[in-house]
Amino acid sequence: MAASTQECVNPARAAIKTMSDFVPVIHIGQLESVASRAAIDRACREWGFFQVTGHGIAPAVIDDIFAASHAFFAQPAADKRRILRDADNPWGYFDKELTKNRLDWKEIFDYGPDGGDGRGPRWPHGPLRRRFEPAVRACYAACTALSLRLLDVMASNLGVSPGALARGFDDGAHTSFQRLNFYPPYPFDHAGAADQRPLGVGEHTDSGALTILMQDDQPGLEVQRDGRWHLVEPLADALVVNIGDIVQVWSNDRYKAALHRVVTKNPARERYSIPFFLNPSYETHYEPLPSMVTAQQPAAYRRISWREFRGLRAAGDYADIGEEVQIHHYRR
Repeated sequence: MAASTQECVNPARAAIKTMSDFVPVIHIGQLESVASRAAIDRACREWGFFQVTGHGIAPAVIDDIFAASHAFFAQPAADKRRILRDADNPWGYFDKELTKNRLDWKEIFDYGPDGGDGRGPRWPHGPLRRRFEPAVRACYAACTALSLRLLDVMASNLGVSPGALARGFDDGAHTSFQRLNFYPPYPFDHAGAADQRPLGVGEHTDSGALTILMQDDQPGLEVQRDGRWHLVEPLADALVVNIGDIVQVWSNDRYKAALHRVVTKNPARERYSIPFFLNPSYETHYEPLPSMVTAQQPAAYRRISWREFRGLRAAGDYADIGEEVQIHHYRR
């Protein structure tokens, strides 16, 4: 993880950055404290994005997953494509993903547990698997635990009991997944102006509950706020957290899932990032929480089926099937 000159917050106060151009940074060593809860509430209301330090994920887990990612994407293309994901099994390697019908400049590996439907994880062949699989599984477990703790804090901030929002995320039932992202160098003789380079990932919101991201020291992630794009600066020992569409719906728009993208800042350098997407079971339905609905603020969304919504979004990752489904399609 990269070092940075940006100052971190005072852990005792769990204060957040207030400068309008910086994504908030929150120390969560005491995550359930009143100060941490207030900082997270403010970050969710004002940005939909924040970075966390004191998160408790061991440095070895982070180091191992980045080493595994480097080793995996360094393989010959033919070896990576031996575990190519498809419409029948979403886990594995892919290099043709679309965001809002536009091809991303990236390669990915997706891991999710076997949900009992025969669509289990795919692993690289040969000796690489011996160190790759344990690193991926350890990272997935650590991110699952942290994301559920963060979700409990958001539940409290939205007026429901801790654990109330986590009922669709029981072990073995949820559809969360870990992704390894590789953004290759863009051919320098074709780099051109910054606004002419391909996007690593086009602007979008995440469809699930929340996302935890590990990023290397190469900048590229940007979040939109007040019509402007802001760099999410890589910070040593920090993880990026952003809320997804499900939390926006639960909060009845108190918390907004922010548009974000990955830009090609330095076309000569490769970039790696590792997001974990906290997603519920396919049987989950979600709508604005009763605590967020009032006469002055009626429910903004009708009830949504995660199976339906996720299926439509996933289909758009593979091919241009027209307008990509968004939560605004479910507004009342």
